[in-house]
Amino acid sequence: MRTKEKILITGANGLLGQKLVDQLSDHPYFELVATGRGECRLPGKGFRYISLDITEGEAVQQVIAEERPDVVIHGAAMTQVDDCEKNQEACYRANVIATDHLIAGAKLVGARFIFVSTDFIFSGEKGPLTEEEEPGPVNYYGETKLISEQRLMDSGLTWAIARTVLVYGIAHDMSRSNIILWVKSSLESGKTIQVVDDQYRTPTLAEDLAAGCILIAEQKAEGIYNISGEDFLTPYDMAMMTADYFGLDKGLIRRANSGTFTQPARRPLKTGFIIDKAKNELGFSPKSFLTGIGILAKQINLARS
Repeated sequence: MRTKEKILITGANGLLGQKLVDQLSDHPYFELVATGRGECRLPGKGFRYISLDITEGEAVQQVIAEERPDVVIHGAAMTQVDDCEKNQEACYRANVIATDHLIAGAKLVGARFIFVSTDFIFSGEKGPLTEEEEPGPVNYYGETKLISEQRLMDSGLTWAIARTVLVYGIAHDMSRSNIILWVKSSLESGKTIQVVDDQYRTPTLAEDLAAGCILIAEQKAEGIYNISGEDFLTPYDMAMMTADYFGLDKGLIRRANSGTFTQPARRPLKTGFIIDKAKNELGFSPKSFLTGIGILAKQINLARS
């Protein structure tokens, strides 16, 4: 029989964190310690919650030394790309310094380290991409995630990196929006929306990203894995599919290109991932974007009932 391991996750109150807690709280192999900033905002049982500011090195060392996890899944990050561009000091602290603290803590106890990264480490000149593609970020958020990847690779720890793309899903408290919710609510209220048709992504259901991270932990996999959806779509494609699914007026959706919008941070135009490695080595099997819309539709109804 497999010995139970202790798994510590960061960012437990966030979207990915919530899905990890959902899937790990009754897991046969893992005892779950969920950490997040501030008080616990998670429903349910099957885990212990510790309030932890991962930018505070001493606090991180203390928690890891006391808990002695076998595995750390580091999903917490400052991910609002424009905020990262405008407040680079806060972004560096949240994304690089916090990762440094966690790596140092993991070294103390010899924990395996799984780091959640992003397609925004790439330039956007071509896609979809394999794990071997050369990084070249075009915004500060991408820079900080790439620095953290490199710090982990150089750490001497047993590590894995789960890179992902455009994560969408619904938080327990409906506190976060995503392209599906935005399109649905805009069209339901009769608003015309402009949606870019020159950026390409492989959107990822949050539940699938959590499942991919857990597969890495279960199989003690090492190295870089692309963990995303498979559908190679523009935001315009996603908006049209959402309108179709909910039977809303597609005439309200206007094509736009990236130059239409003035944003502090550049976005890579074309990314998206080829996920053959994760499928073949881990047994990763993500939902299609259309299935993802259906899952969110059910979750919206449940949240309202």
